[in-house]
Parts: sequence; C-alpha cells; structure tokens
Amino acid sequence: MAITIKSSREIEIMRRSGAILAEVEGRLLNAVQPGISTEDLDRMARELIEKHGAKPSFLGHQGFPKSICASVDSEVVHGIPNTVPLERGQIVSIDVGVLLDGYHTDSAFTVGVGPVSDEVEDLMEVTNAALLEGIQVARAGNRVGDISAAIQVFVEELNYGIVRDLTGHGVGRQLWEDPTIPNYGEAGTGPLLRAGMTIAIEPMITLGDPETYVYPDGWTIATVDGAPAAHSEHTLLITNGDPEILTKPGATVV
Repeated sequence: MAITIKSSREIEIMRRSGAILAEVEGRLLNAVQPGISTEDLDRMARELIEKHGAKPSFLGHQGFPKSICASVDSEVVHGIPNTVPLERGQIVSIDVGVLLDGYHTDSAFTVGVGPVSDEVEDLMEVTNAALLEGIQVARAGNRVGDISAAIQVFVEELNYGIVRDLTGHGVGRQLWEDPTIPNYGEAGTGPLLRAGMTIAIEPMITLGDPETYVYPDGWTIATVDGAPAAHSEHTLLITNGDPEILTKPGATVV
C-alpha cells in the first residue's frame, strides 16, 4: 500500500483545487430544479472548472465521458449526464472532481429536485450526518477503521442501508489513491492516519437493500431493489487535530 504524505506545497495546491470544487458544487446545487438536465449541469461544471484554469478530474478518467457524475433516484454513483429533464420530487447525487496543477480533489452531494418526500429528505440528512461522523474521527493517530466504524454504527442504528461495494479513498496526484476507506468496519483496524494524508470520505446510503448492480453503460451503479440512494463526500487533510475539509462550501478561490 502506497499511502502518500503531502508536502506543504502539495497541500496548498489541493486547498486551491478544493476551493474551486466547492464553488462549482455551490453553483450546481443552486441550479438543480425541475426541467434542467444533468447534461446542462455537466456543461456548467466544466465551464466553471476550466475558467479557473483547472480540469475536470472525471473527464476521460478510465474512459468516463463527462465532467461530473450525476446519479438520479436509485442510481448510487457514476451516473452519466444526459439530456433528460429532471422532474419535481426526484433526487440527484452529483459527484465532481477538480484537477489543478497535477492534484485532484473530490466531493459529492445529493439534493432534491424541488420538494421531496419526508422519507427521502431524511435519507439525505442521514447521509450528510454520516459523513460528519466519519470526519470527526479522521485525525492523526486514529485508523481507517475508526472512520468506517463511526459511519456504520451511526447509519445502521437508524436502519438505513450502507453500500459495501464502493468506498472512499486517498486522493492527490491520483484521483483514487491508497488507502481504501470503507463505510463499514471495525474501530482500531486498518492503516494508521497520519498528518499530511489527504483522503475522500464518501458514505453511500440507501432507503432499502444496499445491494447494487451496474447498468449496461458500464458505469452507472444503482440499487437492485430500486430504492433511493444518497451520496455525500468531502476531501480532507489529516492533521494532528481536527481534519481540514478542503472542499468545504464557502472556501475562497485564490
């Protein structure tokens, strides 16, 4: 396992990359409404990323054809943007990566297309809260399993499903680096977290059975039972104290 510790120069680049990403996601969040297509959102994201002199991390990554992943309702992750208008009451999970000066950041959110049912609103809130549970224990001296266990305990106590086929990951020079960060596991196990590591934590939570399958497009992953799924993700810098959220909304692009 090749876990990298970032230098101060690398961290500063990733801070700028994360600030760009936070701005992009804020713009996309405000743009989601009935009638807009995920293709529209993809175009918007690419234009803004490139305006800042960066590149979309996902575009061309292992052959992925778009700049964002946009996954609707029962689609968990890796949905390919298309021209179908979003409809009132749906939810869409948007995952974005930014590549700046050779370094990636990665973040995701799920939002309702207009008002959604209370049940789905609760799903989105639990997914966001699960991410925060993981972030709180992501500090030097703890282990990856502490993040995994914190997410699992929180989610399963509320009787939601945790997708196990997909995980968080290290991030930096590569979009996906070591270590792998599952959303379930045993506290006190796994690789040691050290100051200077940069990781992406990303719980993927379902209203029903967490079992998934892949669409014929080879990318889109959805729940087998058709139940809605939500996804929330941030890129973090591990420190000796509280982790620094590099993709936190409101970050200033410099």
